Amino acid sequence: MAELGLCSRREADDWIARGWVRVNGELAAMGVKVGPQDRIEVDPRARGQQQQQVTILLHKPVGYVSGQAEDGHAPAVTLVQARSHWRGDPSRLRFSPQQLRGLAPAGRLDIDSVGLLVLTQDGRVARQLIGEDSGIEKEYLVRVRLGERTADVQAVFPREQLARLRHGLALDGQPLKRAQVDWQNPEQLRFVLTEGKKRQIRRMCELVGLTVVGLKRIRIGRVVLGQLPQGQWRYLGADERF
Repeated sequence: MAELGLCSRREADDWIARGWVRVNGELAAMGVKVGPQDRIEVDPRARGQQQQQVTILLHKPVGYVSGQAEDGHAPAVTLVQARSHWRGDPSRLRFSPQQLRGLAPAGRLDIDSVGLLVLTQDGRVARQLIGEDSGIEKEYLVRVRLGERTADVQAVFPREQLARLRHGLALDGQPLKRAQVDWQNPEQLRFVLTEGKKRQIRRMCELVGLTVVGLKRIRIGRVVLGQLPQGQWRYLGADERF
């Protein structure tokens, strides 16, 4: 069911446990093997449950971790409260504490980075963004320095090193996928990645002699950060797709 894109693996287990799944007309048992010739039927109640799940877009500030609390730093999900819901949110949804149940980050954003972080109850969204076969683009604005130089870094940064940022670097013994990297202005680079290794951009920059002094994620797929204020959140709209 997860491979068909119907739900996440966790949801599939829950639906089977609730008796909402039938295989060839028979109630499915946990762990049952199915093939292309088998007919899978899902109870409408499962679809109704999915429709109630929310996906939240948060403008994460510095100092919050994406996942579980660590080293005294609070998780970003603690910012999802009624008072921090962006007034400019075009969605008609209203915040309910029930929306926090099972709400988890679909990807990470470092504690010292800011920008767009996706939190979702929907396993289909999580799989699309962080599944093994995900190729969703993520766009960042990255302010850098070269040694002690913080102004007009572009003028002194070798072009061949820029080419290495685009393709030719490796992390953790594995070559990185091709990236889009260009100068946004003389002190800031624009990165577009289709993978998300831990602290990837900072480590990439270190390999070519740059130090990241500011990093902001502004887009995931077709969804942009836009005017969402830092520390506030909004719902993913019904007409929005990554």
